[in-house]
Formats: sequence, C-alpha cells, structure tokens
Amino acid sequence: FLSYLFAEIIAMLIISLLIAMIFSPIVDFLEKRGLQRFFSVLSVFILTGVLIFSLISFLFPRIAYQFNELGSALTPENIKSLLGNFEKTIKSLFPFLNSVQIADRVVTFIQNIIFGWVNNISNILSSIISIVAILVIVPFMTFFILKDNRILMKGIVNVMPNKYFEVSYSVIKKISKELSRFVRGWILDAFCVGMMSGLGLALLGIQNAASIGFVAGVGHLIPYFGPIIGGIPAIIISVVQFGNFSMLPNILLLFILVYTFDNGFIQPNVFSKNTDLHPLVIILLILIGSEVLGIFGMLIAVPAATVVRTATREIYNGYKNYKIIHI
Repeated sequence: FLSYLFAEIIAMLIISLLIAMIFSPIVDFLEKRGLQRFFSVLSVFILTGVLIFSLISFLFPRIAYQFNELGSALTPENIKSLLGNFEKTIKSLFPFLNSVQIADRVVTFIQNIIFGWVNNISNILSSIISIVAILVIVPFMTFFILKDNRILMKGIVNVMPNKYFEVSYSVIKKISKELSRFVRGWILDAFCVGMMSGLGLALLGIQNAASIGFVAGVGHLIPYFGPIIGGIPAIIISVVQFGNFSMLPNILLLFILVYTFDNGFIQPNVFSKNTDLHPLVIILLILIGSEVLGIFGMLIAVPAATVVRTATREIYNGYKNYKIIHI
C-alpha cells in the first residue's frame, strides 16, 4: 500500500511539473508586463478554467446525444444485423477469413470484456477515486509550483554541496529546458492530430467529427495510441449513423494516413532531437507505465524517461568536465 501511495504522489508531482512547464512561459510573460506573479498565475488558472468549462459545455451535450442515439440503435435485432454486416465487410476486405465465424467471435470478445469489467469492479472504483484525487490535488500543486518556482529552485540549489553546485545547476536547467520543449511539442503534435482527424471525419460526413477529433487529439498524448482511441468512437458513430459498416474502410484509411503523416512529417519537425528514443522503447515504457500507474503512467512514461536520460547524460558529462570523477 505504501509503495502504491508513494507512486501516486510521485505521479501527481510529475503531472504538476509538466503542466507548470506548459503554463510557465505565459506566467513569465504576464509578470514581465508588470503583473505580480501571484496574480499572473491566478489569471492563467482562471482563463484555463473558463476554456475547459467552455469545451466541456460544447462537447458534453453532443457526447450525451450520441450515447442516447447509440442506446436506441443497439437493440438485439439491430446488433445481430450489424454483426452480420460487419462480418460481410471484413470478409469482402479479407477473403481468406471466409471460413471464420467472425460475428460469433466478436460477441464472445465483447462478453469477455464485460465479464472482465464486472470482475474488476473494485479496481475500477479505485481508479475512479484516484482520478478524482488527482483532479483535485494536481491543480493546487501546479499553482504553487508556478507561484514559487524561483524559491523552489533556489532551495534545491542551496542544499547542494559546493563541489556539486555546477553539475546540479546544469542538470536542473537542462532538464527544465528540454522537458519544457518536449511538453509543448507534445501538446502541439496532439493538436495537429486532433485537427487532421476531425477535418478528415467531417469530409467523410461522420457526425460529431469535431468531438471525435478532440478525443483523437487527447488520446494522442499517449504516443502511438491516438489512432486507436480516435478510431473506435468514429467507427461506432458511423455504424449508428449509417446502420452498417460501409464507412469502416474509409475511417481506417483516414487514421492510417493521419498516423503516417504525423510520424513522417509532424513529429520529426516538432520534436527534432528532443526525444531520440526508439519507437520500441517508447511502447515498452508506455506498457510499463500502464502496469505501474494505469492511464497516468502511460501519460508520464515518456516524459519521465526523458528526465532520466537527460539527468544521466548531464551528470556524466558534468562529473567528467569538472573532474569530480576520473574516467
């Protein structure tokens, strides 16, 4: 229990630091214009709260309407018909699956998921409580990190022995700089993926394309999972809208194109050399983060790895340059 609690506290601290790095340039800008730092931070928080509230007010009615439509459409007869259409669509795309009873396997798969949720209801409730706690605590931590960042930085530096001062200061500054650039690039990349997904779905005539694009963008904050998180609701909504799986190939092609363009053009330009981690390493980090801290572990896995890598490199170079160790 103590190890789990400690891991959650560390996760909240990391999330707060990442959010603070996003808002720090805006707070610094307002402070340079003569506004006290406390009121600069408060202004940013109020503006962010208004934007989040406006976004929720825009998205929630549409999502609720879509769930109502989905509930009305998924009668037993319609489900049977949809599964039959799904099987025909898949077999027309992949003829080698003609001998496979796809519909029966889909039903079994969905039943297993539902039974898994029921059996793990205590874990689900625990996760919900953790999420609520994080949503309450993280804003407070972020506020004070932004407000007192100079005091915190000075305190960290002051406790360092003189022998390690240069190395410690270099490590802190380098991590702050690289992580700030990474986080802002991360957000920009997710925004681009969300915009491309929403625009593409709108051109395909899918209802609530903007909402799905937003979901795809948020999902893309977890590297390599954006197309999956955005594609699933897009397929579900298209099935409800058209009554069949006729749009499935188009939606799959759209997200493949978005994913390819993102990896081939956007990410190399946005991230440059900030995250020179191999894709396999990133996926492994995400899986490890998921096992340790769930969805929040998936979100912070890559930034945490960036911090560790940068700190290790800077400490090694600093110790070598300042002759603290002999290599």
